Amino acid sequence: MELTPELLLHGYSSGIFPMAERRDDPDVFWVDPRRRGVMPLDRFHISRSLMRRMRRGGFSVTVDTDFAGVVDGCADREETWINQEIRLLYQALFVTGHAHSLEIWEKDELVGGVYGVTMGAAFFGESMFSRRTDASKLALAWLVDRLRLGGFTLFDTQFVTDHLASLGAIEISRAQYHYRLQQALTLPGDFTGPPIGSPQEVIQRNTQTS
Repeated sequence: MELTPELLLHGYSSGIFPMAERRDDPDVFWVDPRRRGVMPLDRFHISRSLMRRMRRGGFSVTVDTDFAGVVDGCADREETWINQEIRLLYQALFVTGHAHSLEIWEKDELVGGVYGVTMGAAFFGESMFSRRTDASKLALAWLVDRLRLGGFTLFDTQFVTDHLASLGAIEISRAQYHYRLQQALTLPGDFTGPPIGSPQEVIQRNTQTS
């Protein structure tokens, strides 16, 4: 069966997501983990070192400015599940407003970012990358702030890595995930509307609830 953007969205709404074995593998398969990674939006952990990095500045944050660049940055590693078909599919979702990116810049250089898919009040995080120390943490801090301001209730990280766990991500059962997903799909979420907060605003909004 040919994988289309419409089928991709149907998969997300059913609780599954696509992957390829490697960059040059033309085949794509569906994944439905027994244990699912999620980032509780009221438990994102900003460490003291990350606070210092945020306050020090020297970077800028944008949304949907270089979606293709973020996807390519995520795929720029020795082992990646992002093949050409997946890259084209997510680009198509971006064009229709179902996929989004958040970018971290140093002057004119893209140094970090994250991208994912939105449906209702659910954000399905796909991948992130970092070309500078803490760039991916900065991206996640601004992403979580945006999701909270936009009324999102579910931040799906698919899996939990040590990196994500240090920031507050947890695992829940497949049944719990499907329940939270169906609730989130009935609610509105606005990814593009919220303004990009200053470092101090992002820190304050997070520490008020963490």
